[in-house]
Amino acid sequence: MMHGQTATHDEHKLDAALHARHVAMIAIGGIIGAGLFVGSSTSINQIGPAVVVSYGMAGLVILMIMRMLSEMAMLNPGAGSFTEHVRIGFGDKWGPLAGFVTGWLYWYFWVIVVAIEAIAGAVILALWLPFEVWQIGCVLLALMTVVNLFSARSYGEFEFWLSAAKVAAILGFIAIAGLWAFGVTSPDGPTFANITGHGGFAPKGWGAVIGGVTSVIFALCGAEIATVAAAESRAPAKVIARMTGSVALRILLFYILSLILIVAVQPWDTVVPGQSPFASSLGLMGIPAAETIMNAVVLVAVLSCLNSGLYVTSRALFGLARHGDAPQSLIRLNKRKVPARATVIASLFGYGAMAASVLSPGGVFSFLVSASGALMLVIYLMVCLAQVRMRRIVEATAPERLGIRMWLFPWLSYATIAAIVIVLMAMGLVPELRAQFLASTLTVALAAGAWWLLRRKRP
Repeated sequence: MMHGQTATHDEHKLDAALHARHVAMIAIGGIIGAGLFVGSSTSINQIGPAVVVSYGMAGLVILMIMRMLSEMAMLNPGAGSFTEHVRIGFGDKWGPLAGFVTGWLYWYFWVIVVAIEAIAGAVILALWLPFEVWQIGCVLLALMTVVNLFSARSYGEFEFWLSAAKVAAILGFIAIAGLWAFGVTSPDGPTFANITGHGGFAPKGWGAVIGGVTSVIFALCGAEIATVAAAESRAPAKVIARMTGSVALRILLFYILSLILIVAVQPWDTVVPGQSPFASSLGLMGIPAAETIMNAVVLVAVLSCLNSGLYVTSRALFGLARHGDAPQSLIRLNKRKVPARATVIASLFGYGAMAASVLSPGGVFSFLVSASGALMLVIYLMVCLAQVRMRRIVEATAPERLGIRMWLFPWLSYATIAAIVIVLMAMGLVPELRAQFLASTLTVALAAGAWWLLRRKRP
């Protein structure tokens, strides 16, 4: 048995093809998606200028989780993906269950994201191309599948340039909006009065600000993609560790600064939900073809998320197969060291979800999306619990191994756990989010039930 496992480990080892610049940009790109460029409009409309506080609170939770992952990565440099840290952290007794559930939930979450992003990209391209949305979506998914099948390096290179384009777009917006807000280009002088001039900084009350965390936190998910990619880099533990500080910086720079400038440039109550507030701000400042420019930027963001979604679903499935939690045929690598079968299966499920969006948009597809709604929070909760347990054991047995430490342990770890639990409870209580909470709970229960059934069948 041991001989077979060793052979499997040697023959099915992923290639260390990614450079530090790839992983760093994958980390940045993981957070910057359509959720910022378009989704933020709904949050601004529901919360007001104080939306920056909601994003700041959510950003702190994500930062804490990334710090915990950094600590675990330094303790287990060969573990690879963060789902493996969960498996190790829960120990021999509960680790197999935790690894199985976390791995499959993560796979399912990103399969749904793949379908959503393919549709979102197709909707934009349908403005310019004479084809149906579903036809364009199929082509986009096929193109990203081909990119991922070539090699990890091709994925990394593609993602590097897509993420660089997103970063350039945000920096350009910050520069243009900053000049306007400070009165350099504005005909009426500084416009920061808009932040408090339309019902105050928190016009919907501070309850809306705190409640808003439940929705904005999902826009910030994705930084952990870099921990998956780091398993195929040349210095995974160091790469993940170095990423932590930059997570705080990009949340501060890309989200909070962008949103402050949006509500400074235009009154918050003129932001239309579902329409890019970046586009409306650029239009108000007189930038020609603002809507076309932002459509192009959103398309780049969508393609980036689609590319990353296919990558992480294939690696999650590959990791599950290595532990016997998915069919063993999925650990086969092609000559370019890519888990091709796992990539193709992720693509096929993406096509299935897209088909559901065409055939049953309000039924099957709506349920599939709802069933993935709270999963990242559940996964992050598992990461926190694994970190606390692992840290306790290391402190008792070999404290010198702690190269990177979670800040103010155990209190910040406990505070992060409490924050995630509160957000999940709030989802169950808020009528608009309750369907997502209940459907996601069902998904978690199904994953745990599947593990129990498979465990019974194994000798």
